[in-house]
Amino acid sequence: MEPNYSEAERYHKAQKKVKEIKGFYHHLTVFILVTIILLVINLITSPEYLWFIWCVFGWGIGVVIHGLKTFEISPAFSKEWEERKIKEILEKEKNKQT
Repeated sequence: MEPNYSEAERYHKAQKKVKEIKGFYHHLTVFILVTIILLVINLITSPEYLWFIWCVFGWGIGVVIHGLKTFEISPAFSKEWEERKIKEILEKEKNKQT
């Protein structure tokens, strides 16, 4: 059951979503630029061992998780999941009090 939002509330939600998407693209851009810089430094200082891959792998996991959350691809990060958990916690608290 979808709540009935006013025009202002829908606009605010859309504005928040755009801000989240913009934040993800900023994160992705910085990730790509730093990856290129690390690659160049790696190739100049020690081309026999590609250590930059470990940095890219670690940070890349964070970028993927950020993307999944932003675009609500994974059910564990979706708004619906958050709402269900909030309701579940509130229900548990309500049951404790009675």
